Amino acid sequence: MFQIYDTQVAKRFTIYNSLFLDLPFDDIYVTGTLLPFLGKACEKGFAEGKTPREIIDGFFEEMMPGEKGKAQTDFLFQMIQYVERQVVLFDSIEDAAYEKINDIGGKGSIKALISRVETDRKKDQLVEKLKNFSVRLTLTAHPTQFYPGNVLGIITDLENAIRTDDLESINLLLQQLGKTGFINREKPTPFDEAISLIWYLENVFYHSIPDIIIRLLKGLNQPLHTWENPSILKVGFWPGGDRDGNPFVTHETTLQVADRLKKWLMRCYYRDLRKLRKRLTFKHVEEHIVKAERGIYYTLFENKEIYSSKEDLLAILFEAREALITYHDGLFLDLLDRFILKVRIFGFHFAYMDLRQDSRKHDGLWEEVLSIQGREFTGTEDELIEKVMTTQSLPSVDQFQEPFHKEMLLSTATVKSVQKSNGEDGLHRYIISNCQSVLHVLEVYQMAKLTLGVQTGNLPLDIVPLFETIDDLEMAPQIMTKLYQMPEYQAHLKSRGNKQNIMLGFSDGTKDGGYLKANWSILIAKEELTRVSRENNIEVVFFDGRGGPVARGGGNLHNFYASLGEKVENSEIQVTIQGQTISSNYGKQASCIYNFEQLLSAGVENHLYPDFEKSLDQRQRALIERLANIGYEKYKDLKNHPKFVPYLEHVAPLKFFGMTNIGSRPLKRGKGSGLKFEDLRAIPFVGSWAQMKQNIPGFYGVGSAITAMEQEIGMEELQKLYQDSLFFRTLLSNSMQSLKKCFYPATAYLKDNPEYSEFWQMLFREFECSVEKLKKIAGMDELLDDNPVTKSSIEIRERIVLPLITIQQYAIQTILENGSSTEILDRLILRTMFGIINATRNAA
Repeated sequence: MFQIYDTQVAKRFTIYNSLFLDLPFDDIYVTGTLLPFLGKACEKGFAEGKTPREIIDGFFEEMMPGEKGKAQTDFLFQMIQYVERQVVLFDSIEDAAYEKINDIGGKGSIKALISRVETDRKKDQLVEKLKNFSVRLTLTAHPTQFYPGNVLGIITDLENAIRTDDLESINLLLQQLGKTGFINREKPTPFDEAISLIWYLENVFYHSIPDIIIRLLKGLNQPLHTWENPSILKVGFWPGGDRDGNPFVTHETTLQVADRLKKWLMRCYYRDLRKLRKRLTFKHVEEHIVKAERGIYYTLFENKEIYSSKEDLLAILFEAREALITYHDGLFLDLLDRFILKVRIFGFHFAYMDLRQDSRKHDGLWEEVLSIQGREFTGTEDELIEKVMTTQSLPSVDQFQEPFHKEMLLSTATVKSVQKSNGEDGLHRYIISNCQSVLHVLEVYQMAKLTLGVQTGNLPLDIVPLFETIDDLEMAPQIMTKLYQMPEYQAHLKSRGNKQNIMLGFSDGTKDGGYLKANWSILIAKEELTRVSRENNIEVVFFDGRGGPVARGGGNLHNFYASLGEKVENSEIQVTIQGQTISSNYGKQASCIYNFEQLLSAGVENHLYPDFEKSLDQRQRALIERLANIGYEKYKDLKNHPKFVPYLEHVAPLKFFGMTNIGSRPLKRGKGSGLKFEDLRAIPFVGSWAQMKQNIPGFYGVGSAITAMEQEIGMEELQKLYQDSLFFRTLLSNSMQSLKKCFYPATAYLKDNPEYSEFWQMLFREFECSVEKLKKIAGMDELLDDNPVTKSSIEIRERIVLPLITIQQYAIQTILENGSSTEILDRLILRTMFGIINATRNAA
């Protein structure tokens, strides 16, 4: 596979990259020629121990003598523009070769899964499993994708041209890239973010999901039109409903996004029905297809609600189906069945929206509710639960003084109208961020029940606690046990099919507890939550807030799910993905199909082959727990270091995340001017370390933990654990990817900084230690020796953006040494961020 990658990607990039020498930037004549020289100067300079300032200043002295001030900074901005477009070219080349460098029909594919179960005579078991199994990918609008829509369009065309080696088109598209701005002039609104993600629903998921399900069902000899679980693959959707992630989301946004989802789905249906009409031109059949098409037309173009639900549309289609069989021997029946399946999959909702809000906001709401009613929000947790649960009605919205509380109630009320228009699948979950108690769950339950005006047992909404910090994960089983045993909540769960969704926050867990502890704590929490749920006859469904890369270490998501073992309930796989992870892993039909199939296979094989290297024995568990605890102590020391927050605030480009026009949300949750660690959102926190090429959340504490355990039990025992445990191997492999994307020479000048020297050296020592120990435990000469394609991809990408990394650190070093910033230096930092994050793809 590596030879194919080298030919199809690495060598192609070298050839096409030469076209960059002629890119038509305004007022640029020799920039393209100088770019390779700058890249070499950076490589050579860092190898010789030079600082970013020395490298950039030396380059100007040698290559551009006599140019000063504005001419130099203009040149640096031009370099940034070139490198950004090099990243686009490399992405397009890699995507164009996707089917060649990935084993599309190999392990983890639908084809391989069906072949395996047929050989092992487990076909019937797979069919039964699929009747209750699903994979839900939830698209979030977290801002880690920097390309505006017009650039995404060029990228798609460029990839197609590269597939056919159409040099003329490639050259023209590269010229178009050169003249097309990469930066949004204004911040997108929450609605803008939703529209950009709906593009993927319409152009990728609408085609890919039915394709996979059809091949799966046909391979298992199951009829498409009567298959009882068409929702094997689902797409969740946070833009428009995620108020914790984005406080600028309003109830109007939720309604607008739900309407757009339905309208764009109707466009897809309308196009398919027009194609069906070309084939189903027969008596007794055509009139049904015309009727279905006309109903969609009125819904789309005249805002008439012809169908009250997807069942109304399906009824017409099934009449056409019956007539086709009765009168025409089922001619073109396959085409009709495929469309029927699409309607059964996507309904009128297209994607499953969620509401989300922070538990502290609900506390504030209930405090005002009780205040209006002449009561106080004080007492023990049980006393507060009593006050909340005995509240018979909520004050009218206009009685509230706090505008945010009014908005929360109006947002909750949207559930009724969205479900009426898009069906219950359109919006049926409320996620509670920072959930820390039984009270936090019941506050939302009672608010929703009273707002929607329903009785106990009739709430059309799943209440989903999100446990994030290490302490909250530890308390989660106890919290859920108490809830399960409350008669009121039992009645609610019974009405929801005795199914409880629980979300676990990998991003914030890693931010709070470090890489090893977060991953281990989440596994333990899942096992314990599975146990207490089974004891109470509740089916628990886990929803992982992973953000794409596995717990901020990069890596392969399907390997993680394949490693969980039988102690973790796996009736569904649910995971959030965002930013460039959406575009790189699910942005094209080929990659979407491949990655969806990998997740689906990982989930069902966990059930069909439960003993396959997955269950940890007591000895293995004790070793991993010990490693996690040592790593946690190391990470806590770092977090408690007096320079930790100042380093993020003044050295890392954290504040610049708030200046990029890539997302509409603020940098942190708190309103105060000071920076508090607990208020930091995980995305800019992780993104800042990625910009610095230090990637702390993906490895810090790993090296120290292995070192300590090596001294206690010896390296052989740890190497055996690595070989025998898929969970542990996946954990460390994902950390290797994070380490491979580090480049500490870029910030080595900080070792001489009087304020941050000690802190930087702490980071660097742990980096060196982690690299050394991971190579030793895995028996590798270099990180990722067992995955040469990923290794090569990372190396090429890091080499492409090395000039950007150098320019960014040149600006940061200058600010630190001068004691103040300038507009030009701030702009240099800001502009370099785009290319660095896009090149890394799964860093954030």
